[in-house]
Amino acid sequence: QVQLVESGGGSAQAGGSHRVSCAASGRTFSLISMGWFRRAPGKERELVARDSWSVGVTYYADSVKGRFTISRDSAKRFVYLQMNNLKPEDTAIYYCNAEDGARNYWGQGTQVTVSS
Repeated sequence: QVQLVESGGGSAQAGGSHRVSCAASGRTFSLISMGWFRRAPGKERELVARDSWSVGVTYYADSVKGRFTISRDSAKRFVYLQMNNLKPEDTAIYYCNAEDGARNYWGQGTQVTVSS
C-alpha cells in the first residue's frame, strides 16, 4: 500500500507561478511512476504530467508543456509540480497519482485557483 498526501494548493495570479507537492509513504519502493492529474470545473479528470522513471519517460499534456515541470526525489517519497505562467484555465483540483504496476494510488486532491 502507498499513501499520497498533496499540499501547496492555493491561489495565484495569471502569469504567476505556484508549486504543489505530494508526499508518499508506505511501499514507495514498489512504485514505477508518479504523476499529477487535475479536474477542472465541469470537465473530466485529465493527466497533466507523469514521470515514468522505470521506462525513462516523462509526459506532459500539451496544455501545460513548456509551463509545468514535474520532479521528484530519488527516494520516491516526494513529487512536485512546478507551474509557471499560470492561466485561469489551470484552475482545478490537482491530484497526485502513483502506480506500482498493479494498482493506482490517489491523493485527496488540492485546489489551485488562478485569477486573471
